[in-house]
Amino acid sequence: MGKIIFYEGKNFSGHHFECSNDCADLMCHFSHCNSIRVESGCFMIYENSNYTGNQYYLRRGEYPDFHHWMGVSDSVSSCRLIPKVSYCF
Repeated sequence: MGKIIFYEGKNFSGHHFECSNDCADLMCHFSHCNSIRVESGCFMIYENSNYTGNQYYLRRGEYPDFHHWMGVSDSVSSCRLIPKVSYCF
């Protein structure tokens, strides 16, 4: 299970939205995203809805502004939880 929190303001301020799984359209929860905290798991975030546009891989950590995830803007419109895979040998 993963958990990611999107914030409208830089440095984890303003309106926020928590997500624990895939979301094809985040824009109904916020208008722009300037900081992100990944509390557990790994996520792929996308600039456009339906998992399109530039994509960014985020692992557990804090991203106080969009430059920290190498984003070109504050546009984040969808995300996918990357499942943990374990192998037994």
